[in-house]
Amino acid sequence: MPQVLNIKVKVPHRSYDIKIGGNILADFPHQLKQLVEGRQIIIVSNSIIYGYHGQQVKEGLIEHGFDVVTYLVPDGEEYKTWQEAEKILTTLLEAGFNRDAVIAALGGGVIGDLAGFVASIYQRGIDLVQLPTTLLAQVDSSVGGKVAVNHPLGKNMIGAFHQPLGVWTDLRALNTLPEREWTAGLAEVVKYGVIWDEDFFDYLEKNVQNIKNRDLAVVREVIGRSCQIKAEIVGQDEKEQGIRAVLNFGHTIGHALEKVTEYKVYRHGEAVAIGMVCAAKVAVYLELCSVQIVERLESLLKKLGLPVEMPNVSSDLILGSLYLDKKVKKKELVLILPRRIGQVEIIRGITPQTIKDCIDRP
Repeated sequence: MPQVLNIKVKVPHRSYDIKIGGNILADFPHQLKQLVEGRQIIIVSNSIIYGYHGQQVKEGLIEHGFDVVTYLVPDGEEYKTWQEAEKILTTLLEAGFNRDAVIAALGGGVIGDLAGFVASIYQRGIDLVQLPTTLLAQVDSSVGGKVAVNHPLGKNMIGAFHQPLGVWTDLRALNTLPEREWTAGLAEVVKYGVIWDEDFFDYLEKNVQNIKNRDLAVVREVIGRSCQIKAEIVGQDEKEQGIRAVLNFGHTIGHALEKVTEYKVYRHGEAVAIGMVCAAKVAVYLELCSVQIVERLESLLKKLGLPVEMPNVSSDLILGSLYLDKKVKKKELVLILPRRIGQVEIIRGITPQTIKDCIDRP
């Protein structure tokens, strides 16, 4: 098993480490004790993930002197809601948790976002640790401090920036990941190549089969480089006042697609893959990049098993949801569009008709 890779996320008020390795969850309780000794801690997870990893984490924390409570969220994006957050808050209050308490998010992006949101508001903020178990969470949502719940009118519309004490990424957790969840997470990996690092994109193209086979050395490289890129961007712009917005490449249209299909058709990464291709087509339409960029992006996504075609969904519904996106400024649509592989640009004032034309075009 590869040695532990340590990546530092440097932000103004709290810098922290991402630890990536093959037996991280077993060592997590000991490492947490070095940071916060003997506190109350709640493990927020779902029954599937908890069944694989929860007991090990809970027993380890108890052995190291923590007072442990668990809360299991039903599986699915539809439970990333204010109502579910309120139930966790009630559990914390009933258990008498104080401001020294810690929330441990054990699971994928839904768990990390939901548990992190609760941590950001309980008694005006308590400590959070991220224990991501899906590829998407390991390369993206567990890093950077964005936490949120969804609203019926839009995804991640109620949230905060709340950096964790640390991120413990166990590569062995990926062994239990269903194929579709694994593949969906690869969309965020491809995103990093498009927005920041053409060499990384090249690496992904050359290692498609190894990635699909979950070759351990390649997986460690893919997760490590993805986290390094995100750490670099977040370190420059913690609260998305500027360059951090590039991390939303593919997400504006992807989030709209998730919403209009009621979060029941696409995994987040699948919707992002479609959103990235749509954004690239908009860039071609606006003559920001060549059609070869779209072709190269589509080719890699397809080889990895991700969808690239917009489904038979009303473009008017998609457009309606776009205007509820957090990046809308003064009622102007904002998209992250590629100039080339490795470079994107934040483009404001794109007309609805432009996006509609690109969505409707085969």
